[in-house]
Amino acid sequence: MAVLSIHHVSLLVKNTEKALDFYIRILGLELDGSRPELGYPGAWVNIGGQQIHLLELPNPDPVEGRPAHGGRDRHMAVVVDDIAAIEMRLEQSNIMYTRSRSGRKAVFCRDYDGNALELIEMQ
Repeated sequence: MAVLSIHHVSLLVKNTEKALDFYIRILGLELDGSRPELGYPGAWVNIGGQQIHLLELPNPDPVEGRPAHGGRDRHMAVVVDDIAAIEMRLEQSNIMYTRSRSGRKAVFCRDYDGNALELIEMQ
């Protein structure tokens, strides 16, 4: 037996359409139309060979009071090809971000629902 990879990550969102604005327009991901009817709103977006499942369900966790720097909170880390372009897109969309404190080419931001993301440029 071996665990081979991550298939998807699920994130709770208040509004699927607003969440899709972040993940498609700002991050440039692609909508996956194969999501079946699950009895609640949501969407799947493709990220490389994996997916992010956006679940429009009540969030039992507080959004307020989370660390400003997403690296000090639970977060999802994704690889990007151009960190400068990501920073520019975040700035144009008025999305606050912080740079990695490790010196790596990485930034941390939060989506509209407070979910933390680390965006890393790999060499």
